[in-house]
Amino acid sequence: MPSALKIRVLQGASAALVAIALSGCSTTSDKITTGTIPKLSKPAEEMNTTELRSATDRMGAAYEKNPKDRDAGIGYANLLRMSGRDAQALAVMQQVAIANPQDRGVLAAYGKAQAAAGQLEQALDTITRAQTPDRPDWKLISAEGAILDQLGRSSEARSRYRDALDIQPNEPSVLSNLGMSYVLTNDPRTAETYLRSAADQPGADSRVRQNLALVVGLQGRFPEAEEIARRELSPQQADANVAYLRAMLSQQNSWQKLASKDQPTPAVN
Repeated sequence: MPSALKIRVLQGASAALVAIALSGCSTTSDKITTGTIPKLSKPAEEMNTTELRSATDRMGAAYEKNPKDRDAGIGYANLLRMSGRDAQALAVMQQVAIANPQDRGVLAAYGKAQAAAGQLEQALDTITRAQTPDRPDWKLISAEGAILDQLGRSSEARSRYRDALDIQPNEPSVLSNLGMSYVLTNDPRTAETYLRSAADQPGADSRVRQNLALVVGLQGRFPEAEEIARRELSPQQADANVAYLRAMLSQQNSWQKLASKDQPTPAVN
């Protein structure tokens, strides 16, 4: 049986994978700019707690005025998810999906909400229905991979990530997802290769580097992990991220020691 610490580490890696995959699974309607819908000053993932709370309140007010409005609903649900209010985000998207049953953008956002709320099989079906076969969306393909990883279907997940990379080569969010997939099967060395490649891409954001920090820390190189975790973040954000890393690795800072209790699953290339 896996050790309790190993389970916690895998759960943390799994959460990190889903967070970046599903936030990257966006559509043009996620960028709210029209009508009376509040315009976001920055992406939700870059907001601090105060900014996120304010944006959520403003978007919620717009949604309450017209619960059937697709843009208000999608924007509000996304902000709720970023705030950790997954059940509420799912409830919002259920109503928007009922009002817009054929809208592919709505289906994509609904699938994200389902996945964040733990309804993985339903989310996979919803996101698959949102896909356009003749013009596949690499973001949706990557989101499919993240859900498959959550379901323990790592080989299928990695195949989907590589399909996404065929469409969008060197996309850092997909490379990060692929790397985190290997964390979930106890192969941090392979994971680090993909995550370093992801972090080197021009479009990489701080979440990619936080995943890299996690993988480096899992291999016992905590000073290096802390240095990575502090890059390009405010001191407050950096301290929070480092505290998270320390909490995960405080009892045992070497992945090899963890893995010695359970043979790692062979990597699928």
